[in-house]
Amino acid sequence: MRLSLLLLLFLFYLTSSAQDTRDLYHLEIVKSTSAITLDGEPSEAGWKSAQVISEFMNQWPSDSGKAEAKTEVRVTYDDEFLYVSAILYDEGKRIIQSLRRDNNSHWNSDGFTVALDPINERSNGFMFGVNAGGAQMEGVLTVNSWGTDGDRNWDNKWFSKVVQHEDRWQVEMAIPFKTLRYNTENVRWGINFARNDMQRNVYSTWTRTPVNFRVIELGYNGLLVWDQKPPVTKGKIAVLPYLAGGVSRNHEDDEPLESDIDVGMDAKVAVTSSLNLDLTINPDFSNVDVDQQVTNLSRFSLFFPERRNFFLENSDIFSEFGRWNARPFFSRRIGLNDGDPVPIQYGARLSGNLTNSLRIGVMDIQTAATDDQSAQNYAVGAFQKRVLSRSSIKGIWVNRQSNGQQENGVAKDYNRVGGLEFEYLSQDGKWSGYLKHHQSFTPEKNSANGFYTALLTYRSRRLFWGVTASQVDRHFVADVGFTPRLENYDAVADTTVRLGYKDFNPWIGYNHYPKAGSPINMHGPRLWAVWTFNADGSFNEELLNLVYFVSFRNSAEARIRIRHNGVKLPFALDLIGDDVFLPAERYDFTEVSGYFATNSRKQLSGDLDVTYGSFYNGTKLTMSSNINIRRQPWGNFGIAYTQNRVDLKEFGATDLHLIGPRAEVSFSNKMFWTTFLQYNTQSENFNINSRFQWRYKPMSDIFIVYTDNYTTTDLTVKNRGLVFKMTYWLNI
Repeated sequence: MRLSLLLLLFLFYLTSSAQDTRDLYHLEIVKSTSAITLDGEPSEAGWKSAQVISEFMNQWPSDSGKAEAKTEVRVTYDDEFLYVSAILYDEGKRIIQSLRRDNNSHWNSDGFTVALDPINERSNGFMFGVNAGGAQMEGVLTVNSWGTDGDRNWDNKWFSKVVQHEDRWQVEMAIPFKTLRYNTENVRWGINFARNDMQRNVYSTWTRTPVNFRVIELGYNGLLVWDQKPPVTKGKIAVLPYLAGGVSRNHEDDEPLESDIDVGMDAKVAVTSSLNLDLTINPDFSNVDVDQQVTNLSRFSLFFPERRNFFLENSDIFSEFGRWNARPFFSRRIGLNDGDPVPIQYGARLSGNLTNSLRIGVMDIQTAATDDQSAQNYAVGAFQKRVLSRSSIKGIWVNRQSNGQQENGVAKDYNRVGGLEFEYLSQDGKWSGYLKHHQSFTPEKNSANGFYTALLTYRSRRLFWGVTASQVDRHFVADVGFTPRLENYDAVADTTVRLGYKDFNPWIGYNHYPKAGSPINMHGPRLWAVWTFNADGSFNEELLNLVYFVSFRNSAEARIRIRHNGVKLPFALDLIGDDVFLPAERYDFTEVSGYFATNSRKQLSGDLDVTYGSFYNGTKLTMSSNINIRRQPWGNFGIAYTQNRVDLKEFGATDLHLIGPRAEVSFSNKMFWTTFLQYNTQSENFNINSRFQWRYKPMSDIFIVYTDNYTTTDLTVKNRGLVFKMTYWLNI
């Protein structure tokens, strides 16, 4: 079966005849004849000699024809910077959702984005964007079987300036060459530009990019042709020292007030122009955004993304292995033990391109010993070799090893995972698939310790479908990974039992695009199912979903969904935490939900999601709503509320509430204050997190973070703390 899938994927590659957009769209870049002043006005002589792009193509909601709003783009460079200038004509009715850097609302504001692929392999790259208020957004771009993904958590040094006029707004960008990773011998880069025009609620790109792809899709880049070899980067070492201090007190355990001062350092070393070494000593993550809490009524753990900056650059080379619920490596496992932080002493990561088609990543992290855990070393190695047109062969090796349990110099406490993967993506991006196999190794040397999965997908402008199948063996142990379904909690015995499983997941959907003038951009059905079986082939769970989705031209959205669950519980389940256990038997339940989101461009916007139906042996009503008030461009104020009313008849009933007021104030593009309140009755915790950030110099920040936690029953203080942190970016 695996051989047949591989043969099919190869045949799809041979029959792909899509036109490469790099053959159609060329942008000649010449060195600036004058110094460029970053003032938003492209008036220097260097701009006047640059080639002008003056036509953008519609991308969403229609990918035919030229964009109505005119956009002009120029690109030039000197010895230190790649410069991009854009003039975006409009009627002056701009939407600026926020002035905050890396805000989630970049794609919902009037904005301009450049996507760069310096290696020109259409496999990874960078994006840099600004909105009409000057808020910056940058990220890394990676390609997998689903197309191009953008990770905005990556943070690096670059510059921009926006000016607004009555009939247009203008932006100039200066991207340091040392921020990018590239081969200085390569004079042909992939490049594309995207514009968000919120007055019309349309997106446009320089190259013709099909509507079923993202605007930053690397497979539809144009070509940036250099007049000479790109400059060799100068200042190959950047040092980021920090000073942090704080006070805290654990009221729950009646501990005295504690205070501490920490110093540490990160460093970035450009080993070559395309290979980077990152170092960290005594890293501090006190300024990282808190996770958004959710109510969990499933049987398994939830996934929360990595937010710590050291783990983010080139993170895809480590994290894009496995599948969403069976990952061999998940960096959030490092520096945590049962949810409690573990000090990281030092770490190093070498990542980037050895050649145009070969990427590597090697990382080693050392944690300190605690009262509950001996010191641990985490080592990860990965490679990604580009083959065929846009496909790749990938490999990973993960090793967690205790420094405290050894015999004759040999570790007795370790966990290791090795894996090989083949990922296929056709030249036009319509066909994709993968074959993956991982194996784990522990001191017990158990058999049945593998993970296997295969995928085949197709997506065109209207029709998309796919199918994936997986097997996760009982003894596939990934201590530094994420495999939640393997862990099955036996509520009666108060223990966790590992159970291997197999699953089969097909899906299909269709997009209908009405004619011009319709109030609807797109609508259509989506149908998907997941059947899960125990290792012996017996039934475990089924999930059937039918959804009808509607996207309106004014940016509103709506959907209705019918979902059926069938579950054969392997053990008694304490679902709502009342120590009243649902018996280990089969349950079938069905729910119906409706969702509507208003026009997000309005100053007052919101959404409502209501779900009702049977739930195990009883019923469940879920109501979720968000309301946001925007004071353009400096403030966003909102509240999110989720209620789950669960009635399991003789096994108990509960009302769970999650309330999350929030406020975000941008004093400028460099100074922000955000406050989140999260009142969660499921975890019986009321959290307050207030965070002030001042970017006083590029990539140099001052943070003040206040946290407070209370019980939800009587608002008794559990713990609180105040942290001050200062970072500074120093080029050597």
